[in-house]
Formats: sequence, structure tokens, C-alpha cells
Amino acid sequence: MIAVQMVDDTVPDEWWKALLRHFLREGDELEIRCWKEEMEAVKAASKYGKPAAEKKEVSVRGEATGAFLRELMGEEPAERSGCHAMTRYFTINVRNERALFSAQHYGTELYMELSREEDAAFVEGVFRPWGEAFSVWIKDA
Repeated sequence: MIAVQMVDDTVPDEWWKALLRHFLREGDELEIRCWKEEMEAVKAASKYGKPAAEKKEVSVRGEATGAFLRELMGEEPAERSGCHAMTRYFTINVRNERALFSAQHYGTELYMELSREEDAAFVEGVFRPWGEAFSVWIKDA
């Protein structure tokens, strides 16, 4: 398990895009969670699955498509709800044979359950150049 918290929002988005390229693929199991009042994000997420309203959120479950992956890779970081957001979606959960990849709080908090050591080494390498811009916690199995 690897947990990452962005603590310096001035870093460029290279780390975000490197993780997306490495871990997300077409056909992956996908869940996007948005706050109910985020109507634009809910509408955008609904292109990738069926929305289901819960107490305060809308959960959209489906399958990662090429269009979804291109959307994520094309997004530019922006201010959202008081944080420097990497994506318009509050939570993105992706599951495949390599990992459970969970980007929360608009991509500023990440949780990754990895099945291969080389993936953990990749993640460590992604964050190494950024020093104290991220808090990284790694728990060995």
C-alpha cells in the first residue's frame, strides 16, 4: 500500500500524468465519485458509466475508455474547493490486475494497492525528484 499526499501545490503535473500512464488502461474497472452539487462533473462522469446517487455523492461506475483516459491526460491543474486540483472529479477509483489506484480530493491524495514490486519502485521513482512536495507513506505487505 502506498499513500501520497500533495503538500506543495506548486509542483508541475508531470507526476500525475506519469502515474496515469503507468497504471490506467482501457477496460479497467472504474468508479468516479462527485459531490451531488457538482453538476458539471457529474454530467461529464456520466459519459463513462451509470450514475447512482448516494447521500451526498454521486457514484458513476463503468469501464475506463480511451476517451476517459484522454480527458484525464488533457486536464490542467486548477483551483477547486480550496485546493490545487489535478482533476475535476473528487474521487477516481480504478482497479485492474496490477493495482487499485485511488485518486481522492481531486487527485491531491492517492492510495495505491499494488501487486508487483516493480510498480512500487516506479511510484517511488516518480516522487523522488519532488522532495518535500509530497508526503509518501509505503507499507510493505
